[in-house]
Amino acid sequence: MNLGENPTLAEKVEPDNELKTWLVNYVGNNSEPVDGQVTVENIVEVMAKDFPEFLMALAEENWVRGYHQALTDVEDGERMLEEETKKCKKKDCENCECEEKNG
Repeated sequence: MNLGENPTLAEKVEPDNELKTWLVNYVGNNSEPVDGQVTVENIVEVMAKDFPEFLMALAEENWVRGYHQALTDVEDGERMLEEETKKCKKKDCENCECEEKNG
């Protein structure tokens, strides 16, 4: 996947429940897609125009969760690296001064 493209945006939205039916009709009437098919991208564009605070709340929450996960991943990586570098690499452990004598 190209980082500049999200294939989900091009997907046609199937009005398979009451909310989607209403939303597809609303977006279709407001954006008037050329082929008559409402896509996820059409919905995002209309939501950005008509209900930006909803999309901002979603985007902010997603950003915070992603940032938190990145910090957790860095901490885990640092811990694993520290554990790996503490392991004794000497072939002759009898004269080793590390914490893992004979190990």
